[in-house]
Amino acid sequence: MTSSSPVDGAHDGSPGGPSRGLHGGPHSGPDGGGRDRGDERLPRPPAFAFPAQTWKEIVHLLANLPVGIACFVFTLVWLAVGLGLSVTVIGLPLLGVGLGCSRFLGRLERARARALLSMRIEEPSPLPHQPGSGLLGRLWTRLRDPVGWRSTLYALIRLPWSVVTFATVLTSLFVAWPVLPWIARGLTHVDRAMVRGLLFPSDELERRIAELESDRGTVVDTAAADLRRIERDLHDGAQARLVALAMGLGLAKEKLEEDPEAAAKMVDEAHGEVKLALQELRDLARGIHPAILTDRGLGPALSALAARCTVPVTVTAELPERPAPAIEGIAYFTVSELLQNISKHSRAHTAKVDVWRAKHRLLIQVRDDGRGGATTDGGTGLAGLAERLGSVDGLFVVDSPAGGPTTVTAELPWHHRTGAAAGAAAARRRRKV
Repeated sequence: MTSSSPVDGAHDGSPGGPSRGLHGGPHSGPDGGGRDRGDERLPRPPAFAFPAQTWKEIVHLLANLPVGIACFVFTLVWLAVGLGLSVTVIGLPLLGVGLGCSRFLGRLERARARALLSMRIEEPSPLPHQPGSGLLGRLWTRLRDPVGWRSTLYALIRLPWSVVTFATVLTSLFVAWPVLPWIARGLTHVDRAMVRGLLFPSDELERRIAELESDRGTVVDTAAADLRRIERDLHDGAQARLVALAMGLGLAKEKLEEDPEAAAKMVDEAHGEVKLALQELRDLARGIHPAILTDRGLGPALSALAARCTVPVTVTAELPERPAPAIEGIAYFTVSELLQNISKHSRAHTAKVDVWRAKHRLLIQVRDDGRGGATTDGGTGLAGLAERLGSVDGLFVVDSPAGGPTTVTAELPWHHRTGAAAGAAAARRRRKV
């Protein structure tokens, strides 16, 4: 008893036999029919359908060589010229320019790593700007830039590795393409490690250094402005009155025997000058640190402050205890300056001050029904307040549409923190904002 072979049936295409391929699978042909034996023995074409991320990694590795050569040559030239001429006047400025360019190249490399290696990288803090530091101060800041120097090192050590990655990937494309995804992944792991080690911001330390340098400049400028204000107030106010008082008493002494009535009148005038001088000294002392703030706390001090405002002000202070003295003083002078702005510029009819504690923060909100349009741009007094609060890990927000009303919200730490903890907390809040 004989039977037909299934392969033969597939080969002769007889309708009675099933259509099977070389391995007996049904519908081996693309159209569901049979296929010639010779066609079935041909090798399958290579499948380059790698995932998109694999192709990005391959492109990154192939681009390493041209990018690495360009960065290496540029870095080597400016570094050699700058160091060679460092004994002259132009050497150090050349180094500063080169470090600035290296910082820019590092930014481009971070962008390339984000696009092709899917890395999440934050940009480092910009160089701190210190007003009044002069050309030499800015140059010294540039020469001490850790981001620029790390980017320079990255450009110098990348070239040998770029040659290795380019040659390996280019060879694997034609010889070892089945294992190319694993090769690319292993090579890019090294690239990622180099980027993390040299181009990543150094956690919060680098940001905190920049913040502290900026805050130091703000504090120094504020202290200098306060000293100039105190000197001006003493010179133009109490000092001038005391000089006039001394002269008046001297004239009264001379006229005491000749014209007692005139002398008595001059003494009365001097007595009035003494009262005015005492009042100016009290106002000056209140501007430095009011006694009521020291003795009774922030709530009563703000109520006394509101009583002197030309606009009716309602004060609500819900403070179960007193914050740190430094924070208390900053809060007092912040409200004082805001109320002065309301008196001078807002054309408001009423104002309100609310102060309360929220966990470990002191919150202040000052509102008025004036014309609005207040802003922290353009070097205004509000910009100075924002910088002053930022120097102690605080926040300052102005909401003042044209036509009003204006709402200013300030947030301060209940107890002033210094060091890395304050910097990390400030960075977290800025990211949330």
